[in-house]
Amino acid sequence: MFSEGDSNVRKFNTINRRVFILAIAKGIVFTGIVARLFTLQISDNKKYLTLSDKNRLREWRLPPIRGEFKDYFGNTIAGNTKVYQLHVIPEQVENFKNLMIRLKNILPLSNKEFSKIIRKKNQQKPWETLIISENLNWDQFSKVNFYLHELSGAKPVLSVARSYPFKENYTHVLGYVAQASENDLLNNENIKNKHVPGLRVGKTGLEKSLENDLIGTNGVQRYEVNAFGKRIKQVNFQKGDKGKEVKLTLDTEVQKLCNELLADKAGSISVMDIYTGGIIAMHSSPSFDPNLFLYGISYKDWDSIKNNPNKPLINKTISGLYSPGSTIKPIVALSALENNVISPKFKVRCTGKTEMYGQTYHCWKKKGHGIVDLRGAIIQSCDTYFYEMSRRLGVDRLQVTASRFGLGNKVFNDLYNEEKSGLFPSTNWKKANLGQGWVLGETLITGIGQGYIQTTPLQLCLMTAQLANGGFKIYPTLISNNSQESLEKIKYKMSQNLLIDEKYDSSIIRTAEEFFKPGEKDYKKLFRNQENIKFVLEAMFASTNQWNGTAYRSRIEDPKYQFAGKTGTAQVKKITEKQRELDLDTSQIPYEERDHAWFVAFGPYKNPRYAISVFVEHGGSGSKVAAPLAKKLIKKVIDRHEEREKIRKRNLVNI
Repeated sequence: MFSEGDSNVRKFNTINRRVFILAIAKGIVFTGIVARLFTLQISDNKKYLTLSDKNRLREWRLPPIRGEFKDYFGNTIAGNTKVYQLHVIPEQVENFKNLMIRLKNILPLSNKEFSKIIRKKNQQKPWETLIISENLNWDQFSKVNFYLHELSGAKPVLSVARSYPFKENYTHVLGYVAQASENDLLNNENIKNKHVPGLRVGKTGLEKSLENDLIGTNGVQRYEVNAFGKRIKQVNFQKGDKGKEVKLTLDTEVQKLCNELLADKAGSISVMDIYTGGIIAMHSSPSFDPNLFLYGISYKDWDSIKNNPNKPLINKTISGLYSPGSTIKPIVALSALENNVISPKFKVRCTGKTEMYGQTYHCWKKKGHGIVDLRGAIIQSCDTYFYEMSRRLGVDRLQVTASRFGLGNKVFNDLYNEEKSGLFPSTNWKKANLGQGWVLGETLITGIGQGYIQTTPLQLCLMTAQLANGGFKIYPTLISNNSQESLEKIKYKMSQNLLIDEKYDSSIIRTAEEFFKPGEKDYKKLFRNQENIKFVLEAMFASTNQWNGTAYRSRIEDPKYQFAGKTGTAQVKKITEKQRELDLDTSQIPYEERDHAWFVAFGPYKNPRYAISVFVEHGGSGSKVAAPLAKKLIKKVIDRHEEREKIRKRNLVNI
């Protein structure tokens, strides 16, 4: 048995151990607390200060300001204009519904608009800006400001919006902007990163294809907020960078004339520099005012555009596919000469129709042209002559020549998503796509621009330009910049290409190779014998300026404005023998069955610089409808030439 003293000692020791253990535990806890405080105050100080600032500070991103479009002369053709808007910050509103009822009494908000705003408010975060109205007039803006003391959370804002000062004149070139959709956010990371409520982005045309250059960067407003997220004061403002300015090769004065010439017609007009490839004008009709889309187009306006049978939403210049008719006869003639199928002296008797392999093929002139040579066939656009010439040439050799000059190929490549390549057929194409062999009769109608051929108006303008410059490849462009090669250098390269031939001394070739740096545009020749090009151009001049030419009535005698051209009338429906006998006037034929009217030309003839194509959908005769429009156009283009040259030479000096 233990004594009482021993028991007391044991109790004492136990207590001491417990006290010791507690002391150690307290020490550990204290040390942990000290360590944690050290971590919070020293090591993680920066981290928690950042979190604190994030809770205390909020950022509001502002819509980026889009870059502007300028024409060749510096005129703004798509810019930004001041607009008055009304924004609401829901987190600053005590009773949102009451605020909206008050605003409805001040502003002309319909029940539909009222409900839409309520829905949007419920779909977004309370600190995000809610746009009540994007385009207040001055009276409405002033009224809101007058009652602002009663409108907690409402914020009148002076902002900017897209503006198209020339309205329908540039619609198909520029396209238009509208509110960014879910697809826009999914398909473009740049739009997604810069998105704010009300952001407008390009939907068609250059506005869409150049979106990443135009969009700019967001401005940022930083505000201090209280514990409830309510704004206290603005801390700073960071201005965003405006989007890139894009200068185009277009001339607004010429563009407006194109719009006027096609005012009551469906069609397209193109004008191109035959050396630089610069597009002077590019207009599709009918058009529409792109400003209608800025704040949400009305159902009435949308229906009038969408249901228009002349399809104003289609850019006919690059997306419309049509049979070119007789406008391709210069290329057919060139191909036959280049392949030594015929000589210029080769003659054919035209009686108005010809029989081949059991089929009858008609000439446009019912009584025929009599005996004609190649020059006469181009001047008078004799179909019978071209039937025979095409038969001898064959469609495959013709396709090679046509492709070289741009037919059946996109002009701008990827600049426009909506651009179409068209088609110039061949025997291999038909076999691969239709599973059928080529028929001779198809060669004959291809030779007069009918059948499977599908071209765009701009392709025919390019074809004409490359004929007019002597047969050299050019590179069409809409965007003007100082890095482009000068006219003088382009002409020099073309002259050098004339020397590059196996028959010439190798030293000349080496000199040319040194001149043509890797990656540079080569402006290569598209012909074998330049005399063939010259022959075709002279025949086109006679077609416009000789008494029996198809475009004679549209000639200009003043040498300053003299031009060469080729008419074209393309059938859209096969004419029956009965209809042919009736010889109906265009006005007697249903609109959708009328021929398309074409005219391609270049001028001034003695020193060519510009090529044009005029297309009137269901217009009838090319000589009666399209050529007279070209006459007015070419005068305007040549009159504007001196002003254009001043700008070009000024830019040349500044490079």
